[in-house]
Parts: sequence; structure tokens; C-alpha cells
Amino acid sequence: MFDFMRFNPTLLTSVVAGVAVFMLLSWWAIRDAFNKEFESTNEKVFWVQLSVLVPFLGGIVYILVGRKRGKKLQ
Repeated sequence: MFDFMRFNPTLLTSVVAGVAVFMLLSWWAIRDAFNKEFESTNEKVFWVQLSVLVPFLGGIVYILVGRKRGKKLQ
């Protein structure tokens, strides 16, 4: 199983940092989609659902495609 005598703190730090980046990217994409006005409500719902259901990939796709489609709310 897991050998606690060979515990590597660097590995733990890397995993925690990776999870933090993953969560922040997803959270940012969801927040940004809520603060944008899209052509339809369905499009906004699509971007939020994509970011929630496929978190990391959904956030990246939103940054590359979705941000350009939405207009900032006044």
C-alpha cells in the first residue's frame, strides 16, 4: 500500500497546487460567465454548465471561445 516513511512533501505541494489551479480556473469561468451578457440565456447556461460539468476543460474552452462571445454587463 502506501509507505508513510517515504512521504514526499514536494509531491503533496504539487498536488495541492494543481487542485487549486483547477478550482480557480473553474470558479473564474463560472463567475465571468455570470457577469457577461450573451445573445441568449441558453448560451449563458451552456457556458456555466460546461464549466461545472467538465471543470478544467470547460474553463479553458470558455476562456478561448466564450469570453469573446459575451459582452460585459453595465
